[in-house]
Amino acid sequence: MKALKEKSDLELIQAYVAGEEAGIEILLNRYKTKIYTSIYLQVKDEYLAEDIFQETFIKVINTLKSGRYNDEGKFLPWVVRIAQNMVIDHFRKAKRSPTVVSSDGYDIFGVLEFADESAESKLVLNQRNVDLRKIIQRLPDDQKEVLIMRHFCDMSFKEIADITEVSINTALGRMRYALNNLRKMIEEHNMMMNLG
Repeated sequence: MKALKEKSDLELIQAYVAGEEAGIEILLNRYKTKIYTSIYLQVKDEYLAEDIFQETFIKVINTLKSGRYNDEGKFLPWVVRIAQNMVIDHFRKAKRSPTVVSSDGYDIFGVLEFADESAESKLVLNQRNVDLRKIIQRLPDDQKEVLIMRHFCDMSFKEIADITEVSINTALGRMRYALNNLRKMIEEHNMMMNLG
């Protein structure tokens, strides 16, 4: 077991595919915190995150056993990409927007509270939170994905580029477009609110 723990990801995958069950166990233990955290920061529900984490590893195991794994040396980005797709699928099925969470685990909108709130200001703030979530959901998927990974999962552009399988420049470009589109949509939304 000790010798197995020192092996590379690829060696552990090869050992697992060859019938050494401990290979997948070591990989799971090696990366479970990073993968679980990336899921939890998007769904903000530990039971749901645990379910998606387990579904992710079932998919990983099925792919490895079927011999379809071919991302040599990129095991973690590959698994995080699967987890991201599972989260996206979950939200598509649930038809609701993800909670927007900061890197320290707080709902961004939950933190934006004023000291002495009247019922009216709470109502306005809640409406603003709902509106911002709706606006984020209107972004194209590739832009929304980069925005969530960067601001709410606290990932570097290199990590985002690896996971989304694009260049760093493409990831940066998607982020720039996402921010520009958000700004435009917020301005349009505010104009509509003022007219209404």
